[in-house]
Amino acid sequence: MVDAVVQAAVGIGVIISLIFSELLGASAGGIVVPGYIALYLDKPMQILGTLIISLLTWGVIRIVSQFTLLFGKRRMVLSILVGFILGWASRVMVIQEFTIYQFQMVSIGYIVPGLIANWFERQGFWKTLSTMTIAAVLVRLVLMVVFGGEV
Repeated sequence: MVDAVVQAAVGIGVIISLIFSELLGASAGGIVVPGYIALYLDKPMQILGTLIISLLTWGVIRIVSQFTLLFGKRRMVLSILVGFILGWASRVMVIQEFTIYQFQMVSIGYIVPGLIANWFERQGFWKTLSTMTIAAVLVRLVLMVVFGGEV
């Protein structure tokens, strides 16, 4: 059942992302991001952790772009790589003998923060965040209908 929910969430997220992209001209942080965010709407600390890692990744991308030509594939690859490293670091970071796991503020996956950061750079923070939030809520609502509230 869990695999079916994840597959459905990603599939529905892709469809909703494409609709938003075509109708509104706004991306929801990457084509698979709304599906993954929708699965974690009941875990706000993980969403917050993902957003923090995404913002840090975006900051690194902005700094690096001042010293090199960074656009297209280069920016995307660097965003995913930096997001991956920071997401991994969020899982192993220890603060005064408390692991970050106790706060449940780890990023969602390893690729999601980099995708979000790339879209922060491409279309801006507020546009990406608002589109991603609306798309994730829509995905979650469709999942609740499809699976009878069991998500």
